[in-house]
Amino acid sequence: MAKYLSADKEKELVETANQLMAKGKGLLAADESTGSMAKRLQSIGLENNEENRRLYRQTLFNGSKDLANHISGVILFHETFYQNDDNGKPFRQTLQEKGIIPGIKVDKGLVLLAGTNGENTTQGIDGLGERCAQYYKDGARFAKWRCALKIGDGLPSELGIRETANVLARYASICQQNGLVPIVEPEVLPEGDHDLETCQRVTEKVLAATYKSLSEHHIFLEGTLLKPNMVTAGFDCKKKNTPEDVARATVTALQRTVPVAVPGICFLSGGQSEEEASLNLNAINQYKGKKPWALTFSYGRALQASVLSMWAGKSENVSNAQKELLKRAQANGAAAKGEYKGGAGGTAGEQSLFEANRNY
Repeated sequence: MAKYLSADKEKELVETANQLMAKGKGLLAADESTGSMAKRLQSIGLENNEENRRLYRQTLFNGSKDLANHISGVILFHETFYQNDDNGKPFRQTLQEKGIIPGIKVDKGLVLLAGTNGENTTQGIDGLGERCAQYYKDGARFAKWRCALKIGDGLPSELGIRETANVLARYASICQQNGLVPIVEPEVLPEGDHDLETCQRVTEKVLAATYKSLSEHHIFLEGTLLKPNMVTAGFDCKKKNTPEDVARATVTALQRTVPVAVPGICFLSGGQSEEEASLNLNAINQYKGKKPWALTFSYGRALQASVLSMWAGKSENVSNAQKELLKRAQANGAAAKGEYKGGAGGTAGEQSLFEANRNY
């Protein structure tokens, strides 16, 4: 059988994955699509246009070089990947100069999976090889692809799970052939009133199917990362769980499904408040049990909510907004080592960031 990847390619993928999973560091997910940015900017009374999106991303990326002490990589949207700051320097170059690895969201969003009860698949496989090759040439070293599964009556279906597993494996294969570390994201959504145990059961089923498919597609696991949901009760569940409950259920689900060869797991925040996302990550890292992977963060809203409200579109607020980002990055960097004591604050610290029907 022909070798899937050359030794040099494998070596590069491993190096990138390990750099991204450096101790006490995680990822900033700044890959919101144009549609997602509409919600963010509207919340502070700004029009969703290219310049406002650029100014906001400039606020995120052009702050203190100390950000690189806690953030190893940033996931960018296509538009942002090719945008420049006020001085004409590409954002991806700004990040590289800080020692932060630029990554790229390569999926084209969720679409309805016909013949199912409202389930989705993710589009974007067509032309993915050419796009990955170009992104690599332009400085990207990792990629992200999100699939989303709902818990409900008969959901997710076997078809929905299988489709998710297969599309993630195809994406991962194409990325690796083009030198990009694929972040595999099969998100079990927090919508609904299901309990913690139900989420754990579904998460285990989804992850088991995902790694079966990755194996069948000959994916080089040492050159991949996983971006899963934490195991939490549904947003409408009456019973509230402690961070220790979340940690136990999450680590158990991962132990049962994720191969040791995977170098790291970077959790999505899934609508948790900034503080909740940090406390849960901290509890996961403090949990006593076998954890052969780096366990860190790949947060979007849980790193940006306070930044956005502090910035509010005003140039005089940029410096304070950048301090908010550094504060949350420090908190999550500590949580990734099990050393977060709580109380990092932030203008949106305790505020729920849950959004129903996140089909983008």
